[in-house]
Amino acid sequence: MDRPLADEMRPKSLDDVVGQKHLLGENGLLRRIIESGTATNMIFYGPPGIGKTTLANLIAAKTNKPLYKLNATTASISDIKEILANVGTILAPGGILLYLDEIQYFNKKQQQTLLEFMENGSVTLIASTTENPYFYVYSALLSRSTVFEFKPVAPQELCPALRRAVTVMEKELQIKIECGDAVLEKIAYFCGGDVRKGISAVELLCKAGVPKEGILTISEEEVAQAAQRSAMRYDRDGDDHYDLLSALQKSIRGSDPDAAIYYLARLLEAGDLLSPCRRLLVIAAEDIGLAYPQAIAIVKACVDAAQQIGLPEARLPLAEAAILLATAPKSNSAHNAIIAAMADVRRGASGDIPRHLKNVHADSTGADRGPGYRYPHDFPNHYVPQQYFPDDLVGTQYYEYGENKNEQAAKKYWDHIKGMH
Repeated sequence: MDRPLADEMRPKSLDDVVGQKHLLGENGLLRRIIESGTATNMIFYGPPGIGKTTLANLIAAKTNKPLYKLNATTASISDIKEILANVGTILAPGGILLYLDEIQYFNKKQQQTLLEFMENGSVTLIASTTENPYFYVYSALLSRSTVFEFKPVAPQELCPALRRAVTVMEKELQIKIECGDAVLEKIAYFCGGDVRKGISAVELLCKAGVPKEGILTISEEEVAQAAQRSAMRYDRDGDDHYDLLSALQKSIRGSDPDAAIYYLARLLEAGDLLSPCRRLLVIAAEDIGLAYPQAIAIVKACVDAAQQIGLPEARLPLAEAAILLATAPKSNSAHNAIIAAMADVRRGASGDIPRHLKNVHADSTGADRGPGYRYPHDFPNHYVPQQYFPDDLVGTQYYEYGENKNEQAAKKYWDHIKGMH
């Protein structure tokens, strides 16, 4: 059976690895660990197709330890025990290197099975995950490992590898292949930083191409057809989902409408309508707040319209909402106030409600328990001083007026009214 081109081109040395310069550059920590032949427990965290398995192979070669591989999506405890049974035998007298792919799919008990062997050094674990390990990996295992974050490969770093892939395909197919720099850049862009996906795309385009007069030409149009949505890495239960929502909110909070529209587009292109609707409503309350209190009503109307008409037309009212929020004045005064108040409640600040604020029946018992409730609308400017906090919290301040026009106008008004008393 023919080997996939991506497997055939798998790097044989660190210098052949594409990307990850922050880890494998001249002074990169991971490079120094590998070159020293040190066997240490590691967790590789990052998207697929960017070299995690390749580096595990290179580490095994440097440490001269037998490499065993498991995929947590299909492996069981019995599979782990079968591998661990080789420790200390003639097959692995100096211990083993275990590469565990997709470790986030192992439960706590399965992960704990490895701890004893990691403690005594008979097993060196290299685990990989596409999800944040601090959420999915057992803390005891994390404390015995070093986490390395892998990043998507930038198009300019990927293009040389794609050019090499074209050369390999020329030799394999015994034909001249014309693939310009613009075409390679488009492949690099569409594969979304996934080296394996990029090389596989080159292989597909070369094998599916029709030569003319002994020359196979790959066009940008063919790349677009083959790529489709290949640059989209999106799992509604995974990190990418929450990273996109976070980036959307932070772009709006930072008043950057262009970035906000970009992240909204990525969410909608992935077919996710509900998540951005919910997040835009949160942003209206959390980040715009009292600086422009009408924003939440406008965003709610946009969200209702989007959900009623559905995709693809839903992109229009949601784009309006995102741009409105990004360009609106900002205030998180209400957000800070409720967070501070809830913190006090949780620490036990739950004093008795002043009698005059309790339900009306409390003032109709005939008992003389102090002054009753004073109805503000019966007084000038609809205001009268009286105690509203429980006794233990009198004088507490949770809300601070924001510096925006709306809140400063309210502050000026109430400073004047309350200053008269």
